[in-house]
Amino acid sequence: MEIKQFEYKPLAHYSYAIVDNGEMAVIDPERNPMQYYAFAKDHDAKITAVIETHPHADFVSSHLQIHNETGAPIYHSKDLGADYEYEPFDEGQSIMVGNIKVSALNTPGHSPDSITIVAEKDGKTALFTGDTLFIGDVGRPDLREKAGNMTAKRQELAEMMYDTIQNKFKDLPDEALVYPAHGAGSLCGKNLSSDNSSTLGNERMGNWAFKPQSKEEFVHTILDSQPFIPSYFGFNVDTNRQGPENLRTSLAKIPLRLNTDTDGLIVDVRDESEFKKGHLQGSINIMAVSENDKFETWLGSIVAPKEPFHLVIGNPKDLSNILERVSKIGYETQLQSIITLGKEHLVKSAILNLEDFQNNPSNYTIVDIRNQSELNDGKFFEQSIAHPLNELRDTMNEIPTNKPIVVHCAGGYRSAAGSSILERGLRNTTIFDLSENVNDFI
Repeated sequence: MEIKQFEYKPLAHYSYAIVDNGEMAVIDPERNPMQYYAFAKDHDAKITAVIETHPHADFVSSHLQIHNETGAPIYHSKDLGADYEYEPFDEGQSIMVGNIKVSALNTPGHSPDSITIVAEKDGKTALFTGDTLFIGDVGRPDLREKAGNMTAKRQELAEMMYDTIQNKFKDLPDEALVYPAHGAGSLCGKNLSSDNSSTLGNERMGNWAFKPQSKEEFVHTILDSQPFIPSYFGFNVDTNRQGPENLRTSLAKIPLRLNTDTDGLIVDVRDESEFKKGHLQGSINIMAVSENDKFETWLGSIVAPKEPFHLVIGNPKDLSNILERVSKIGYETQLQSIITLGKEHLVKSAILNLEDFQNNPSNYTIVDIRNQSELNDGKFFEQSIAHPLNELRDTMNEIPTNKPIVVHCAGGYRSAAGSSILERGLRNTTIFDLSENVNDFI
């Protein structure tokens, strides 16, 4: 049994291939299936199954495209209620991938339709736990109240997760390998480890969820201080349940434009330094400059599902990469055009006099756009007012405009987006981005 883990760092997502005797299964695949096809080709294997542990909230999967292009059946719980053809895969059911026995365990908690995949061969066991069991944590139970075929309240799902952890893994061996769908940095949990795998025995010893505790204690812990829910999460659950469009077909519909005459919402993905030197009036700066940024998360938090928008890139050579990133969350369907900038019709951002701000902070309205969980740990500036970035487009009209506004986050990435949102919405007020200079005040 050969196991390959694929990582997509911006979303801290892990997908998997298991190969044996010329057959291969893909588990929780990301939007672009080409890496799985290449792996199958390299191993002279045929893809015979694509398995979903649940309908994912933070990315769009390629399960339907893989099915359509390879003929491999899609397997997941019958409780998911998909709109496409699939094979029900629930507790007591199993398939063979080569000589690997692949079974399902119903493990509700993160979602009511979550399953864990159990792969067994020659006395060895591997668990593909989806968003049920992470390394050091378990999946959050508050993402399905308003999304998907089945809705469930967070209290009910938290109690399901308690029962899952108490009962579903107890007959599995300590040496069973644990392969989750996400790692540190994902919003599908709150305290995920940076480790990309573990053993069930290690989780039983070190994961808080396995510690002796009452159901009430467990539910309180899992519901306490969960991170915010990006607005695109419910949209992705529904997209995955309905079956996403073929990626190549979807991307081919998006035009590239070499002029800047456009109306509507504009997202500029360039580095903040370039954005501040010159950008289209009213554009929002959500940087997509490295695999360590959170472009997909913030695009899907600031731009609403189904809201049309245009995208500004710095160079035509960036086109393929940016389209790939937008498509990870299914937002290519609402992308009206890609724009490359000329020199005309560009505006500059105001540059903060840092010394004056340090000496006279009362002359400014300071807006803290960190997440609520960060705000709970305390302020950087006593007089600052809180407007989390994911809510800022809705709440910015509550911000006083009688003074220049200084926007800050915890490191500089988010404040580039936040300050540009306020530039767009509060045009008669001077907006400054404290950017990475916030580190001087922490």
